[in-house]
Amino acid sequence: MEFNPRKRTSNIFLLISAFVIVSLILWNTNSFFKKFKEEERLKMEIWATAQSELLQADEDQELGNLTLKVLGNNTSTPMILQNKDGSIRTNNMPEEMVVDSAYLQKKMRQFASENDPIIIEDRGEELATLYYGNSEVLNKLKYYPIALLLIIFLFGAVIFFFFKTNKASEQNKLWAGMAKETAHQIGTPLTSLLGWNELLKAENINPEVTKEIGKDISRLQTITERFSKIGSTPELEMHDIVSETEKAYQYLKRRSSKLIQFSFSSNIDTLLVPLNPPLYNWSIENLVKNGIDAMKGKGSISIKVEKTGNTVNILVADTGHGIPRGAFQTIFNPGVTTKKRGWGLGLSLVKRIIEEYHKGKIKVFSSSKEGTIMQISLKSNH
Repeated sequence: MEFNPRKRTSNIFLLISAFVIVSLILWNTNSFFKKFKEEERLKMEIWATAQSELLQADEDQELGNLTLKVLGNNTSTPMILQNKDGSIRTNNMPEEMVVDSAYLQKKMRQFASENDPIIIEDRGEELATLYYGNSEVLNKLKYYPIALLLIIFLFGAVIFFFFKTNKASEQNKLWAGMAKETAHQIGTPLTSLLGWNELLKAENINPEVTKEIGKDISRLQTITERFSKIGSTPELEMHDIVSETEKAYQYLKRRSSKLIQFSFSSNIDTLLVPLNPPLYNWSIENLVKNGIDAMKGKGSISIKVEKTGNTVNILVADTGHGIPRGAFQTIFNPGVTTKKRGWGLGLSLVKRIIEEYHKGKIKVFSSSKEGTIMQISLKSNH
């Protein structure tokens, strides 16, 4: 596996650059909003001046074209003009609502919160008060920064999950590379051991000795095969789930302390399931060893094979101290362990073997201070 720190640096640089660009857009939008609001304020002050001329004009006095044009040119900004006698005029507001005094009072308070009212006066005498709200364009522009913030948040979430997935992928490649290298390194001395064992047999050594050595060599071959399959898609063939589970059970029973009470049961005699035996047996061994560790080397381990419909469940139960309910999901994550010593890789490997390779499911079926039951579920073709 090739580990390239420059790629990580470039990703971080791209992330920072993206945030800077979006932040500049947000800042520029905010500046534009403020400038647009100031221009709208100026437009309303000009309109107020024209209105002041209108209020001061005599009935027979003609207004200039500019004043009339200013007064008639505002078609976008909603306004409420309250004269000093209390009478009210509206502009650019729903006609069916302007007769509702409660509605007008509410809108006046709203407009006052959005923009400072403009006092129309002449020589110190107050003639009217102009309340105006934001135009439709300004209202849309006001929510644009919120939309940008949402985009930033979503963008950040996508980048976060991208890096998280990328990191997990790199870790998986690292572990797969280490596993394959381990299998490769074990292969050389293993071949040598096979040769030495054959020589011992030729020297008429006690057959029991060479037989036990052969078992250990076979065990090393199984371990090598398991590690060599990590990181690649293993081939699944039809195997009897009952006999394969019992095989793993018998192996562990012979090599465990006499303080551990083992039991095996099945409600079926035989059932063919797509399996990769070395990896499946590895999963059973990991679950049993975890149970033994939880019991501190003394207690009971039971393995049950139960067929329900098109599913076969393998239940591995121990009488250990149990798993906290809040850790039912996290214990399958790499690096998570409830032990004082441990790498936290056993259950994550089991999850990968069962769910990714065998398309099954694994979960904590139940757990309490009296013990834990782990359940593997696989699909059967019968």
